[in-house]
Amino acid sequence: MVTAYVLIKANVPAVDQIRDAITELDGVVATNIVAGDVDIITKIDVETPADVREIVTSGVLTITGVENTHTYMAME
Repeated sequence: MVTAYVLIKANVPAVDQIRDAITELDGVVATNIVAGDVDIITKIDVETPADVREIVTSGVLTITGVENTHTYMAME
């Protein structure tokens, strides 16, 4: 099992809708709006690193209002 955290910079007026869209993606187990340098942090649990890539590139980054992402995979 691979756990990854995706830090998302988003269009702030649409942050609730963006969070809701991300929550619907397969493999996403938690999505929170946060204060700080990023607007949303999403936790993903999947089988392979390639699955993480697929969720981020074909899912998160296609949502209107997502400006950029940084993905971090857990080491343990």
